[in-house]
Amino acid sequence: MSVRPCLPWPDQRLRTAATEVVEITDEVRTTWQDLIDTMEAMPGVGMGANQIGVMLRLAVVDGSSERGRAVRMANPEILHASTQLREHEEASPNLPGVSAKIKRPRAVTVRYMDENGEITERDFVGIEATSVQHQIDHLDGKLYFDRLSKVKRDMLIKKSKKFSG
Repeated sequence: MSVRPCLPWPDQRLRTAATEVVEITDEVRTTWQDLIDTMEAMPGVGMGANQIGVMLRLAVVDGSSERGRAVRMANPEILHASTQLREHEEASPNLPGVSAKIKRPRAVTVRYMDENGEITERDFVGIEATSVQHQIDHLDGKLYFDRLSKVKRDMLIKKSKKFSG
């Protein structure tokens, strides 16, 4: 498979909700592998398909220390979220050179279609919970900086322009 280029902000596909996946096809499997290859090359802990211009509700998350344990998800949705929040420095290859501290639920239960086409529910905690929420935001056409105040968001975007030329 291959490492794919990430769409640069403000590409409109990053603001567009991705389309539901109906079945797991070879195209879906290839996209998942490309997402994993791209995520590992960054390196990162997750990717959503629209980050590379594929407008399907596909995401991968791997917060393991040894790597190689990516969870492949189609149509991920949060069923439950903990009330306890966790703050984490988040970034995106779509807006390089900047990051921001974002508070999200520390744990989430997510329902998704797995690589076998089965509907699965799984609990994610810590960095993987943060990442899966971040990826679902991407699939909904949102980026992490949308969770900031307008002033902080505008400053972050302005700062990123210095990195992108």
